[in-house]
Amino acid sequence: MNQRDAFLKEFRGPTLGTTMGQSSADELFQNEVLRPILKLQNELFIASFMNYISKNRIDFKTYSADKKMATMENAIQKDIKFRNALKGIIIGLFTTEEYTQYIQNSSSLNKRMMGMLIERLKSQVQLFEDFNP
Repeated sequence: MNQRDAFLKEFRGPTLGTTMGQSSADELFQNEVLRPILKLQNELFIASFMNYISKNRIDFKTYSADKKMATMENAIQKDIKFRNALKGIIIGLFTTEEYTQYIQNSSSLNKRMMGMLIERLKSQVQLFEDFNP
C-alpha cells in the first residue's frame, strides 16, 4: 500500500455501519468506503448544494418541505454536471484498490452513492432554511 492510500484510509476513519459474513461486496464497499467518505465530506456537500441553489436562482426557502426534498432529489438525479461533481468529491478520496473495485461495478455503486447522498442532504434540510443566495 502506498503512502497516499494509507493516508486516505487513516484520514477517513473506521468503517461505518454493520458488515456481516453474508454482506454483499457492494454492502461492504458502502460501509467500509462510501459511508466514511460521505461523513468526512458532509460540509462540502452542503456548500455544494448551497452553491447549486444560488447558481440556479432557486428560491429554496419559500418551498414547502415536500418541494425542498423533491428539489434536492432532482438536483442530484437529473442535473448530470452537478451529479458528476458530487461523484468526483467522493471518488477523489478512494484508494487505488478501492477505485479498481469501484470500476468493476460502478453502476450499482453510483446508485448507492447518490441514494445515500440524497438522504444525507434531506436529513439536513434545516441547514438550508435561512440560506439566502
